[in-house]
Amino acid sequence: MNELIEKINILKKEKNAVILAHCYQNIEVDEVADFVGDSLYLSQQAAKTDADMIIFAGVYFMAQTAKMLSPDKKVLLPRMESGCLMADMINLQQLREFKAKYPGVPAVCYINSTAEVKSECDMCVTSSNALRVVKSMGAEKILFLPDTYLGKWVERQLNGVEVITFPGFCPTHLRIKPEDVMSARAMYPDAPVLAHPECHQSVTELADYVGSTTGIMEYAQKSHAKTFIIATEKGVVDRLQRDFPEKQFILIKDNIICPNMKWHTLTDIYNALIYERYEITVDEEISRKAVKCIDRMLEVSKPCPVM
Repeated sequence: MNELIEKINILKKEKNAVILAHCYQNIEVDEVADFVGDSLYLSQQAAKTDADMIIFAGVYFMAQTAKMLSPDKKVLLPRMESGCLMADMINLQQLREFKAKYPGVPAVCYINSTAEVKSECDMCVTSSNALRVVKSMGAEKILFLPDTYLGKWVERQLNGVEVITFPGFCPTHLRIKPEDVMSARAMYPDAPVLAHPECHQSVTELADYVGSTTGIMEYAQKSHAKTFIIATEKGVVDRLQRDFPEKQFILIKDNIICPNMKWHTLTDIYNALIYERYEITVDEEISRKAVKCIDRMLEVSKPCPVM
């Protein structure tokens, strides 16, 4: 593996490429990654670089976002079959039909959606800023897609806002059941349960902390607790255990693994670099509209200035 890592690093310099790794990826991908984290963060960081090429070890919608934020860079997805099952649950026609049922109601899309879907929504959100962004809209009613569980979690935090959700979901997070939380608590009674808001509400209601992937990792880092029960994808546990070996991180269930996120290997990344495959393109008009949707989110989710 060390020889392959060295080859990738040499190619990366030769081609002036930046490698992005989502934190659900196989952990060895981090060995060659320039940035590791959530999807939007990765695209934003790549856009700030002077790289000519972006290799995105993630899923299709993430690579689309990277292309839209870096239109002059070549964006490559090492495995084209690496798609997001949640994002694929709604297409442009389904979105239009959903909106037609509720004329005049603003549509909010999760970042886990395609560029085409983003292009016809009023606002975009991430799991870390969804609450703040929806609250900023001042609407009594919104449409939320594709993830019904993140949408309903937001609704429970905001009194008086009706969130009408599209019936999309993350199959990986829905494998987590309330009985899994209770079993884990019985084994580790002093360990806080950290859950992603894509989980079913019956799970998030039992958690000690609900937040994004980054939020979960930051909570675990800052907490004085020594053991944590992690209710999200296995890649988060792998990275937490590597970075904080003095603490213990318990994956709530052995099968909390996103198969699409695990497609990419170091060999795939090497082949992407050497053959410059598979390139991601986005229609210019769709990109323009989708970026506006993202920009509106970024504007209202900026940290408040310190006075």
